[in-house]
This record gives sequence, C-alpha cells and structure tokens, in this order.
Amino acid sequence: MTCAACVRRVEKALRGVDGVLEADVNLATERATVRFDAGKVDRNALVRAVEESGYGVRTAELTLGIRGMTCAACVRRVEKALRGVDGVLEADVNLATERATVRYVAGVTAPSDLRAAVRGAGYDVLEIEPGKDRLDAEREAREAERRTLRRRLTVAVLFTLPLLVLEMAPMLFPPLRDGLAGVVPMATLHYVFFALATVVQFGPGLPFYRTGWAALRHGSPDMNTLVMLGTSAAYGYSVVATFLPSVLPAGTVHVYYEASAAIITLILVGKYLEAVARGRTSEAVRRLMGLQPKTARVLRGEAEVEIPVDEVVPGDLVRVRPGERIPVDGVVVQGASYVDESMITGEPIPAEKSEGAEVVGGTVNGTGSFVFRATRVGAETVLAQIVRMVEAAQQARPRIQALADRVVAVFVPVVLGIAAVTFGVWLLVGPRPALTFALVNAVAVLIIACPCAMGLATPTSIMVGTGKAAELGILFRRGEALQTLQEAGVVALDKTGTLTRGRPQLTDFVLRAAGEGRPPCGEATLLGWIAAVESRSEHPVGQAIVEEAARRGIVPGEVTAFEAVPGYGVSGRVEGHLVQAGADRYMARLGLSVAPFAEAAARLSAEGKTPLYAAVDGEPVAVLAVADPPKPSAAAAVSALHRLGLRVAMITGDNRRTAEAIARQLGIDEVLAEVLPDGKAEAVERLQAQGHRVAFVGDGINDAPALARADVGVALGTGTDIAVEAADVVLMSDDLRGLPNAIALSKAVLRNIRQNLFWAFFYNTILIPVAAGALYPAFGLLLSPIFAAAAMGVSSVFVVTNALRLRRFRPPFLPGIRNPEP
Repeated sequence: MTCAACVRRVEKALRGVDGVLEADVNLATERATVRFDAGKVDRNALVRAVEESGYGVRTAELTLGIRGMTCAACVRRVEKALRGVDGVLEADVNLATERATVRYVAGVTAPSDLRAAVRGAGYDVLEIEPGKDRLDAEREAREAERRTLRRRLTVAVLFTLPLLVLEMAPMLFPPLRDGLAGVVPMATLHYVFFALATVVQFGPGLPFYRTGWAALRHGSPDMNTLVMLGTSAAYGYSVVATFLPSVLPAGTVHVYYEASAAIITLILVGKYLEAVARGRTSEAVRRLMGLQPKTARVLRGEAEVEIPVDEVVPGDLVRVRPGERIPVDGVVVQGASYVDESMITGEPIPAEKSEGAEVVGGTVNGTGSFVFRATRVGAETVLAQIVRMVEAAQQARPRIQALADRVVAVFVPVVLGIAAVTFGVWLLVGPRPALTFALVNAVAVLIIACPCAMGLATPTSIMVGTGKAAELGILFRRGEALQTLQEAGVVALDKTGTLTRGRPQLTDFVLRAAGEGRPPCGEATLLGWIAAVESRSEHPVGQAIVEEAARRGIVPGEVTAFEAVPGYGVSGRVEGHLVQAGADRYMARLGLSVAPFAEAAARLSAEGKTPLYAAVDGEPVAVLAVADPPKPSAAAAVSALHRLGLRVAMITGDNRRTAEAIARQLGIDEVLAEVLPDGKAEAVERLQAQGHRVAFVGDGINDAPALARADVGVALGTGTDIAVEAADVVLMSDDLRGLPNAIALSKAVLRNIRQNLFWAFFYNTILIPVAAGALYPAFGLLLSPIFAAAAMGVSSVFVVTNALRLRRFRPPFLPGIRNPEP
C-alpha cells in the first residue's frame, strides 16, 4: 500500500466478505484489523479478498515436529489448536510423519505462539538445535521414543507375567488352584495382584493418564482416553473388591487386575511394533539425504582444502576424484569423466561429462577426475529440491483422507456412548452377576475401538508410495496428485520434446538410381559435401545433416562461393563441385526436375518427414528426409498406457499430416494438431468437456498453462523450470516409460490406502458389537478385554505393515531398461 486510496481499497475488499463486521486498515503499520463472525468467515477468504484487490498479505510457513500423537483424534486435536491461533490460515498434521505444516500471517503470529498452542493441547514440539539437520533430529527423536517404549514394555512384561501366571494357571489347572488355596489365602493373593498391577498401571501406564486426561479435559477424547477409562475401570473395580468388598453386591466380588495390566502391556507391544515399522516408512527420504557427501574438496589458489559441504559457496572450484560423489551442483571447467546419474534420472548408463557440462550433487563420478564450478549449493541443489518435493508430497492429504477425517471426528465420542449403553444394558438385563458382565463388556468396547489404525491408514501409504516413486525417478510435487493421477481417463501428450526427441534428425538418404544421373561419388562422400555446405547455415534442418555426418565420422571439406537463399536452400563449391541443397521449390527455382524422386518424396511426406533435395553440378542426385523422430521409449509407453485402460491423445502445433504420421507410428488414439502455443490449455479443456479427467504431459514453456489447467500435470524433468513448477508430477528423465510407472504406482498407492481404510473402519465396525456382547445371546461368546487389547494392537501394526508392502512395488518398466517394448 502506498496511499490513502490503497487503504480504502483494501478496507472495501475486506468489508465485502460476507460475515465481516468491521475492517480498519492502517497505512503506517501496514496492518488490517478485522472483526468478523467466526462461524461465517474463513480466514483464507480474507487473504483472498486482499490479494484480489491487488495487494498482498505477508504469509509464512512453518513445519513443526510433534511428539506424543497416537491416533487420528490426536491429529484433529493438534490441528484444532493450531487453527485456533490468531493469524493461522492453514494447519495440516500428519500422524505418520509426526509433523504439522502451518501457514500463517507473518507479523500476526509468531512460531512461539504455534509451539505454545501445541503444548497447550497436551503434546510436545520437537526442538531442533541450530545447525542440526531436521531429518537427523527427527530420527533421533524416533529412536528415543522407541527406547522409551521398550523400557515401558519391559517393565510392564516383568510385572504382568507373574500376575497372569498366578491368576490364570490355577484356573487352567484345578489341582494347582486347590493346593495354592491351602497355602496362601485368597485375600493375600489379591494384595499381591494389587501390588503387581499398580506398578503397571501407574508406571508404564502413566503416559496414558497424562495424555488421555488432557484430551478429555479439552473435550476431544482420543485413544489414550479410551485406554485410560478402560483400564481404570478394571483396576478401580478390582481395588474396591480387594479393600472394600462389602460395598459390592453379593456374587460380584471379583478382581480384574490381570486384565488391566495385560491390556496396558499388549497395547505397549502394539505401539512398540508400530514404532519400529513406522521408522522404516521414511527410509526413502533418509537415503536421498544420505546421497550428499559431508565434505567437498575446494581449490584455494594452488592448494586443495577439504571443507564441510555446507561451507561451499557458488563460484567455488571443486575437484572430484574417481569414485567420489559430487558434493553440490555445478559446471565442469576442467577434465572429463563419466558420471552415474541414476539416482536422478533412473538411467544406469553413466553420462559423459566434459568442459561445460552440468553436474548434479549426489551423483557418482566414474574413473576420471575433473574440476567444476559450484552453481547451486545448500537448499538450492537438485537433490535438496527433490527431498523437499518428496517431503511435501508425504505431508499432503488426498481427498480420500476426508472420509477418515469425518468418521474420526465423531468416532471416539460415539464409542464412549456405546460403552456407556453396553454397561447399562448388561447391568439391567444381563445374567448374574450383572455388574461383572457390564464392567467386562464396557471395558472391551473401550479398548477395541481405539482409532490408531484410522489415523495411520492414509499417511503411511503416502509416505512409502512417494518414497518409492523417488527411487523410480518420479516426483509427486503435490501429494493429492497420487489420487488424481490414477483417476485420469485420458493422457494428453505434447509432441515436440515429449513424444519426440525435440530436434530434427536426418532419417533417410535416397540416392538416384543407376543410369539416372548418379552422383560422381559414394553416399558418404556426398553426405560430406552436403554437410560442408549446410555447416555454413544456421537452419535447424541443415544442422541435422551436419550432426548425422559427424555421427558417421565424416569430416566436411572446405566450402567456397557459399550462398544461402532464405526459405529455399543453400549452395557452395566443395572439392571443385557445385553442391546445392534445399526444398523442392529451390530445385524448381534452379530449373532442376525432381520427378525421379516423386515416389520416394511422397512416401517420406506421408510418414511426416520433410523431404530435401541435393544437386551436384546442376544434376539432382539425392533426396534426403529430416524429421523429429519419436523417442525410443514412446511407443512402449503408449502401449503400456493402453494396457492401463487409458485413452492417449497428442496435442501439437505441427501440421496435421506430420502429427497423424507420428500418431500412427505410436498408436495414439486422438490427434489435436495445429494448436497455437497459447491454445494447449484450451485443447485440454476440450478433452475435459468430454467428461474425462485429463493428465497432460509436457516439457516446454508453452506447456505450462496446459500443465496447470489439466486435472494432473506431468512434466519431464529435462524440460524447462517453468514447466516443472506448473506440474503436479515430475519425471526426472526424458524416458516416457516413467509415465506408466507413475500411473501404476498411483493406482497401487490408492489401492493400498483403500485396503487400510477398509481394515481400519470395518475392523472396528465388526468388533465393537462383538465386544459389546452381541454374540452372547446366540452363542454364549464374549470378547475378553485382554483379547480386545491384542486385537487393537494388531490393527495398527497391520495398517503400517500393509503400507510397507509398497516398497516392493514393481513398475511396468524398471529404470534403465532400454528396449522399446516391455
């Protein structure tokens, strides 16, 4: 804002938002104070109003490591606490990564406010020491958590086992029960049970009380609340039966110490196994981070100095020895080698690097040695950007997660209600002793219903899936693209640079038949003469001929009397011969007939190639064809897309004949040709208007609008930065076979999420009635609280283990396979 008119404009925009009661803007402080109906106004709507009026709101983003979350209810509670902080626009919490990503208005909210909100909700924030890597800090925190869980579990097992032996063994072996009763009075045994159970209840079980009570106090009960209430009911009832048996009805004096202790122990077993399994879900990111060397060998004058890679700055000269990893991104200035870039492109064949070539940090040098100038360091390197993309995708929440969120919002309160109803019904109509049956079944309901698996179902699959994608050279820049990509019905591909190599190549060279004016030389010599003349031209078609001659090892001769006729062709003298090359109109201008080549030219034109003619000493001697040929991987990729049930379209600015020739070669279903550069987005809209979700694949600057307009945009990593920024998915190499790999992985991840959600939802849906005693009237079956605790742990471990199966995903094409057919 610069003046009072700006102030009025912003105030008008804010007051125009439905639900805003008052808006005052201060030019000096550059702040707007808004009073609004919280039930009607979303804070993001206020930000949009300011931005639509032509101004900006300073926002910042912060990622916090959250400790102590155990289930989906915890996630909702932390999100609610963060969104309640003044100035917070968005807050997304991920249980699997144990992170919260918060977008807030800078200056209104401080990071300390966000940390305080998390702690106020009953959870802790991971504090990262200055200079320490976030992933290292999170790994250490997870390891510390596993050690703590192991200690708690060890204590619980040591005190629960004798309790179970003393309680259960006499029940299984009546002679042992009779012998024990004759030696130790039952009251004394109850005191021993009390001592053992108390250690478990308020030792390993104390964290359930701390977190569960805080959640209950805040009106958002979670898994810890259910465990706290269930075990406290069993333990508390047993304490009364031990010390005040007279207050209980006749026939109901029983103790359930073994149930309360075993429930806590079994839940800790499940939590420990879950923590171990979850530690493996982020291995892909850790492996990526581990690719960067810790030190770099920098040239300082005549000396080489080994320094921490964090201290390398742009412009430094860095030496790389044989077999070493390249520390940062840069450009080779001296020496040459071959570099294994498979971690970036998926291609196993090393790439040649000589003076002027770009090198990427984290890739592995071969047997040569070279010096390069650092261009991108720290967070700007390609490797760091890849890690950020993977982490952002892992943090994202696809639409399918909304179902779990809606269920979890009401799940725990409903479970508490079901437990209360279960207790009441058994107490009123249950068999004797009714109080005992009521207590046992209510506790079983509380324990079986913990929503841990629901909270883990989606994020664990996304974490493992995006990590696997990174290994395959596929980057999901937005996590929701995992769901959208597998929903696509049409894949639209740009032609030049995506389906084709992106530069013209000499594809055919047809000499005049014998007796019809053959050239005074062989094919190689003639190609050298034509290349010599074309080397003086800047036309891309001429350069294609020069490159083909170089590929064949032909050295062009000296050219004299060179002449270029724009739009027609070129001519010059080589080794005493007049060589002329160009389009048919150039031959006509020279008065030369190309009729002997009519049949060959027609065939080449039908194949989408551009025919050119060459004449030597005034006699047409050859027809050449130049084209932008399809990539070797294109046909296999299109075939694989068809097998996945997708329709394939091509969008190009080329003429229809050339486009349709390429489409025939590759088996493409639909061609949208002669599309102007700014019309590709409209072409995507036309496909969407047919009722399809469209994935668009491109690599150029002019593809960016179409990438953004498509339901999911896929960019080739070898393309422009603008195209990559506009895309949802990035294929790190130019091998199109990465596209069916990405779609197949997307389908596998969504299938995995659906399996997890099915297990989490239906597992609870089926077992809650069983725990409440629904099978007792017909079959006399009840679910023991101990088995309920074991089943609850199994549910979470199943979900995480099922997600880890994605690490074994086999794509349709393995990286580096070069054969054109699958």
